[in-house]
Amino acid sequence: MKIGSLQLKNRVLLAPMAGIADLPYRIVMKRFGASLVCSEMISAKGLIYAGPRTRELLISSEAERPLAIQLFGNDPHDLAEAAKRIESDGDLLDLNLGCPVSKVVRGGSGSALLKDPPRVKKILRAVRAATSHPLTIKIRSGWDHETINFLEIGRIAEDEGVDAITLHPRTRSQGFSGEAQWDQIRQLKAAIGIPIIGSGDIFEPRDALKMVEVTGCDAVMIGRGSYGNPWLIRDTVRLLQGEAPCCAPTYREKKLAALEHLALQVDFSGERKALLEMRKHLCWYVRGLKGAASFRASINQAPTVVAQEALLDHFFSSLQAEDEGLNVS
Repeated sequence: MKIGSLQLKNRVLLAPMAGIADLPYRIVMKRFGASLVCSEMISAKGLIYAGPRTRELLISSEAERPLAIQLFGNDPHDLAEAAKRIESDGDLLDLNLGCPVSKVVRGGSGSALLKDPPRVKKILRAVRAATSHPLTIKIRSGWDHETINFLEIGRIAEDEGVDAITLHPRTRSQGFSGEAQWDQIRQLKAAIGIPIIGSGDIFEPRDALKMVEVTGCDAVMIGRGSYGNPWLIRDTVRLLQGEAPCCAPTYREKKLAALEHLALQVDFSGERKALLEMRKHLCWYVRGLKGAASFRASINQAPTVVAQEALLDHFFSSLQAEDEGLNVS
């Protein structure tokens, strides 16, 4: 998989996810095989005017390279200036033209830009002139079902020198409801010549394989499916390379992955912040397992990181012992 001058090891990318894909999360997914990970969404205006607080989102590590950095905004000048300021922080620049979140849309950014193709053209032209890095955009199908215009946006992007496009084939009005319309990915792939990355509804490795087969997309981007499930990345990489997926992770493997993630979070943000930040992640690691509801209640009341570690150990050890017919108090 190649995006501009950037050669990637495989065709499985991690989505930029605000409030989720911080440095520890990205490192975990990189270790499980993601060829490209992406920063959380970063405000161009915040980067220019807020300074240090916004730059905290750019904290990185060699362990996660290559790294994509995603910017959002609606002003061509601001986005171009922000692109210049992060030139040394990552290996690829992605522009968010698809975020459906109200506070982003109210400011005219994210998927609101899909309503204004001329502005999209100005933005892409300005940013392309400002950075030497590979440039990608992430879009949705359109604002709503009456204004689906992903093909128009795609052609503008290709004309303005964008190196690849990620399409999540839902409209802004859909949010994450309904099914992603994968045929739109196929249409975009057929219409333009730059690489197309498919996104949406990949929760099993075979979902990714089916998306590639149905749409002809050049790569897949995994988002919500990776919550507490880095094995989805690992097995999707294997499947797309023609290899058989590995066996499902054991309880011990799940515990070790969760503990590693927790340790990375402590190193990154300190114990107090890690305690709060990791609640959702640890709940995702046990999702679908027996006793998960009780674990969630306990983990959300744990007073320390040490207590979280003890709860993880007891939860997975009890499941393993039950499988082996042992009694664990």
